[in-house]
Amino acid sequence: MKYLLIMHMNPVLWQSLTEDEHNDVFQGHECFQKLISESGEMVETKALAAPDSTRTVRVRDGATRTDAGPFAESEAFLCGYYVVDVAGEERAVELAALIPDARHTAIEVRPVIHEAGAQP
Repeated sequence: MKYLLIMHMNPVLWQSLTEDEHNDVFQGHECFQKLISESGEMVETKALAAPDSTRTVRVRDGATRTDAGPFAESEAFLCGYYVVDVAGEERAVELAALIPDARHTAIEVRPVIHEAGAQP
């Protein structure tokens, strides 16, 4: 079963970390990616740009409106994700706990229930 491991980051918290702590996070991701690649559980991972480069699009009554920034006002923002293909939720949670960001913020574990082009 596929799970989306969603990473969130608080920019104030990130800025408060030392250079060594930043390097620990980056090195932790390298180790985590190696682990899930070698186990065959890695499907995809992406890091996302900061919220200041985000645009939110809304269509109301046929008119398109584009706003700067993310949809949700929040201290934390979606900064990246992993898609893993694992035996079940227990393994997805186990892997989420290994993501270095879990030590500073939160990792959301969400089942993937539909993939475009996938046969039911």
